[in-house]
Amino acid sequence: MPAETVLSPRALLRRAASSDVLALGGRVVARRTAELLIADAWCQISFEPPPGDADLPAEGSWVLARGTWDGSRFRATSLELSPGAAPRGTGEHARLAWSGRAHHLVARDTILRTIRDYFHGEDFVEVETPSLVPCPGLDPHVHSLGGVERGAERDFLITSPELHLKRLIVGGMPRIFEIARCFRAEELGRHHEPEFTLVEWYRAFAPWTEVAADTERLLARAASATRGSTSVAAVVNGKQRELQLAPPFERLTVREAFQRHAGIADAVALARDDELRFFELLVQEVEPALAAEAHPIFLTHYPLSQAPLARPCPEDPTVAERFELYVAGIELCNGFGELTDGPEQRRRFEAERARRARSGEPVYPLDERFLAALDEGMPPSAGNALGLDRLVALLCGHDEVALVQAFPARDR
Repeated sequence: MPAETVLSPRALLRRAASSDVLALGGRVVARRTAELLIADAWCQISFEPPPGDADLPAEGSWVLARGTWDGSRFRATSLELSPGAAPRGTGEHARLAWSGRAHHLVARDTILRTIRDYFHGEDFVEVETPSLVPCPGLDPHVHSLGGVERGAERDFLITSPELHLKRLIVGGMPRIFEIARCFRAEELGRHHEPEFTLVEWYRAFAPWTEVAADTERLLARAASATRGSTSVAAVVNGKQRELQLAPPFERLTVREAFQRHAGIADAVALARDDELRFFELLVQEVEPALAAEAHPIFLTHYPLSQAPLARPCPEDPTVAERFELYVAGIELCNGFGELTDGPEQRRRFEAERARRARSGEPVYPLDERFLAALDEGMPPSAGNALGLDRLVALLCGHDEVALVQAFPARDR
């Protein structure tokens, strides 16, 4: 059993900083003087003591608080102020308390309701598609976590619901959306979890600019619902910034962004000839420059080689009708004017399979039913996939998605 240490409320609260979270509870009672008091009070506090604070043990329990040391961060999970009461900081109660996740889950629920209300107001139908599929997608550098064997066949966990949603469009459903759990074999990071939620929607007979406008309205409404304003405080590179989420958002082509922020005259030629260098400059030069802006920016007209499911722009077939939205340097969404040419889509998929084979990456089978649906005839359409966890983190003032998930990978 770990040692028990007694600390006074004053000693603990003295260590709290302006960024710490403090919650009080109890019975509100009134004295004869009309003064209000909290009886049987309890307090929950989440804070980080300064390094080397000898008064707070690295491990153990104490009368007023319980916590654990994970090697980099102290988590004081519960501070009990009612006289003689047992500490409340145990189990799931403690886990939610130290992280503030209970508050974040309420915000997540508000955002989900706002999203559903918006789409239903636009005459969309919410649908569900399979989580286990014969082909998890063939986007470059996107890999499935795995799947299950079905006799001689194998199903994979989806990386996106895209292919099945497009089959529904072919089947005659012109406005659909899905809130889907997706799975990708990616390294854990501030903006990446192996299991995450995508909000994906499609409009038939609409240009990509219309789903970009959907995105603007969704962000503005979600901000107003959770923060009471389209002006929100967000964390950018560890520092708090004020962001303006009121539409319309700035639009910048990839060519313009690389010229302005990386000194590259022709990003399209660079992506074709040296894909690795293209991504290096995108991550090292362009994205940090976008993060410095106090408003969202649509990065549009990606090189065609970087958009295997998007149609070419009619005015310039070397670029695609693909856009991504960056807010505080975080990519929130990835949208297209959709490719509806079945033979061309097959050619692109086969080229990606060949590239994967050469590089030693997993090679997934073709989704023949999806390709057959394109051959049957898909109307001109546009769609977008929005990262819900990233949006919730942004509106909760965090730049780490694990902090707004109930059970992130590191805490299961």
